[in-house]
Amino acid sequence: MYLTVLGSSGTYPAPSRPASGYLIEHKATRVWCDAGPGTFLSLPIDTDLISAIVISHSHLDHCLDLLAAYASFRFGPHPREEIRVLCPQDVVDRLLAFLGDGDSHPIHRTFRFESISDQSKTNIGDLEVQFTSTEHSVPTVASRWEGSGRVMAYSADTGPDGGWHGIAEAADLFVCEATFQGTEEGPGHLTAGQAGAIARRVGAHSLMLTHIPPHLDPTRSVSDAEHVFDRPVALAVPGLRRKV
Repeated sequence: MYLTVLGSSGTYPAPSRPASGYLIEHKATRVWCDAGPGTFLSLPIDTDLISAIVISHSHLDHCLDLLAAYASFRFGPHPREEIRVLCPQDVVDRLLAFLGDGDSHPIHRTFRFESISDQSKTNIGDLEVQFTSTEHSVPTVASRWEGSGRVMAYSADTGPDGGWHGIAEAADLFVCEATFQGTEEGPGHLTAGQAGAIARRVGAHSLMLTHIPPHLDPTRSVSDAEHVFDRPVALAVPGLRRKV
């Protein structure tokens, strides 16, 4: 299994730092996970090769590029139809409210939306994926990806509460949000120190921080997490490709 970071900027994109988005590959399966602004153009593969799209929640820094993808897939030289899009129903509702045509919009021919929620499980090609609700201001799912005995977990956006931690149990790679630093805290998000503590508690083998806002120094976030995790912590940098 391979992870490519398309974007990792928290809350809003910055130059050379798209918002949240990842490409997860295993054998012939290629999944675009989260579609923050700038991530569609950052995909390192022909978009015809995308097996499915997974969106964790409806905040724009995680889903806005779905609209760019729709335009490309529908009006490009090689139109595509019936692409699986797995997401909380709230994502679909908000996109359709913006588009204004509801169930009659042709986006439904391009994308085949599948609603996911707490404890949803599915197969996407060669991958087994499990979803768990997080502590966030809109319906949001963390995800656990398994293939050929390897496990990657993705926290999406979340606060420290709730039972979502289980998705990272003994994960070979845990990609975890770290929106805050030091003692600064806020609802629906984690500090880097909290990310490190959760990773250590669930026995994750490695930790990668993501969703750090552009105005924060990511080296401090890594240091905060390493102090608690007690081993090296990676940083989600756009363009990074890593074997899980």
